[in-house]
Amino acid sequence: MKIISYNVNGIRAALKKDFLGWLQQANPDVICIQETKAHKEQLDLEVFEAAGYPYHYWFSAQKKGYSSVAIFCKKEPNHVEYGTGIETMDFEGRNLRVDFDNVSIMSLYLPSGTNDARLEFKFNYMDQFQAYVNDLKKEIPNLVICGDYNICHEAIDIHNPKMKGVSGFLPVEREWIGNFIASGFIDSFRHLNKDPHHYSWWSYRANSRNNNKGWRIDYNMVSEPLKEAISRAYILPEAKHSDHCPIVVELDI
Repeated sequence: MKIISYNVNGIRAALKKDFLGWLQQANPDVICIQETKAHKEQLDLEVFEAAGYPYHYWFSAQKKGYSSVAIFCKKEPNHVEYGTGIETMDFEGRNLRVDFDNVSIMSLYLPSGTNDARLEFKFNYMDQFQAYVNDLKKEIPNLVICGDYNICHEAIDIHNPKMKGVSGFLPVEREWIGNFIASGFIDSFRHLNKDPHHYSWWSYRANSRNNNKGWRIDYNMVSEPLKEAISRAYILPEAKHSDHCPIVVELDI
């Protein structure tokens, strides 16, 4: 099973940059999208079906043009879970899950901490999400949580490790994601790739992408019971529909 996670920073903008042509070439079984910035009624859904993804699911923020996640599947899942059931998390459309026989896959868009209020919201979200996942794993042990976590874990994951006072690389955020992994998950990319200078997001400023001054804030987190199933994990920086790029994990299940 080939799974891709991609923060497209606006699905309508990505479609204008031949996102569908890229998607057909990449050919994942499941793709988790973050930051669609759209409600499905604002889109021509037939284009996704024509691209080979007849099963597409959308969970959007109450506010139009903001946040929101989606999952496209080649095969129909057994069940689709919209949100977490926690109102303080779900109004911004940040969690969507599809359940198959042997694995469940979630698209997650963790908040960013752009100011003090949003940073507090992010911290609350992180705490609530950890508690939610702790319970979820008891019901669904084979879990892949794909998405934009808006956090770099280690110094190797950011081009300038001195940026310790910036949200996304705060000590408390790094500690949280370390604890999240320790709670029973594998950072699939770092599990198979120990080399530096691999990133998934670049600022639009200062020619950051061309200079590879990036951050690795997108993860395909695989639960421990699936560890032996991880066959490949890689990043696709050549895909340029967004300020992020796609990340891939392949599982033998």
